[in-house]
Amino acid sequence: MKVKKYVATSMQEAMKKIRSEMGNDAVILNSKMIQTGGFLGFFTKKKIEVIAAMDPDVSPIEPKTVKNVRKEASMPLIKDSGLDIAQQVQTNSPKNIDQLQLLDELSDLKRLLKSVSTNEKINMYPQPLKKVLENMIEQEISPVLRSQLMAELLDFWYARKGDISEEELLEKQHEFFAHHLADLEFGGISYKRKYINVIGPTGVGKTTTLAKLAAECVLQRKKKVAFITTDTYRIAAIDQLKTYAKILDVPIEICYTTEDFKQAKQKLAMYDYVFIDTAGRNFLEPKYVSDLQKIIDFDDEMETFLVLAATAKPTDMFAVFKQFSVIPIHKLIFTKLDETSTRGSLFDVMINTKKGIAYTTHGQNVPDDIEVATRDRIVEQMLR
Repeated sequence: MKVKKYVATSMQEAMKKIRSEMGNDAVILNSKMIQTGGFLGFFTKKKIEVIAAMDPDVSPIEPKTVKNVRKEASMPLIKDSGLDIAQQVQTNSPKNIDQLQLLDELSDLKRLLKSVSTNEKINMYPQPLKKVLENMIEQEISPVLRSQLMAELLDFWYARKGDISEEELLEKQHEFFAHHLADLEFGGISYKRKYINVIGPTGVGKTTTLAKLAAECVLQRKKKVAFITTDTYRIAAIDQLKTYAKILDVPIEICYTTEDFKQAKQKLAMYDYVFIDTAGRNFLEPKYVSDLQKIIDFDDEMETFLVLAATAKPTDMFAVFKQFSVIPIHKLIFTKLDETSTRGSLFDVMINTKKGIAYTTHGQNVPDDIEVATRDRIVEQMLR
């Protein structure tokens, strides 16, 4: 295999040199930014170093001239390696020839971006696109989604020849993420079911969140509500919910068994809505979920929300969801948004669980510090 190092002022210039000497079958092995020239570390210039290789058994392909392009206009001219680019132009007008050459360069750039590290990729993009990628990395958006979005933005950038405003880039990003969430359901309590239940691991703020939901129902909707708690493992949790019940002037029932739960439902039959608090236990223990099923009757009258902390690792969130997936989960609630500056994990969890968000919370104040989630609002928080 023939291997050669190229140094150029830009990636476009390097690609031209490689294509000229090795042809279109050359493979990019590595690329990095380097400093050249200068004196004692001053006045250096940034250049890009690219290492390319070619199988000697493959004859180099001479660069296509405009004349060759015109003769072969009916043949496939662009090697894409499976990348999603525009359809090949089959006419021989000068305008379409320029378009073919542009798409060829775009294909080469995409192929190169697949072979380099994240830091090197950032330096290869035009400055406005660099900011987009840096923001997604900061927001901890998954590498797969980052690659998909940057490929679309690169197409957009080339199509407009770089004449793109910051607002247009933001709009493109918004469209991308909103499209991925299009099939998910967002919004708060539907109020179509009498029983509203929150489940989740310990420490995510289920009791406080439940109090916020009940307060909105009492204060804004003027409905008669009541509490049921099955969190008999923590005395503090019972006392906390009793305090909220006293403030809202609503009854509370404590349930230890399935029979207790059935009796509580009978006692509270005259109330419009009943809010159910469950115990927070170790989500890695399957017995917790089975115990929960033994006490609570998850029937058609119940709307269930899985509460997750936005500060948790995505892998832990997926594990929590998997553990609770034996219970019908309608939507997600994310708490502690005020304790983290990243939103990418929310997006990953929604995509992987195929569940939308009902509410987000950002503090301990009841009934404040809670917001009904919408698709546009979630995307906006991620982008801004």
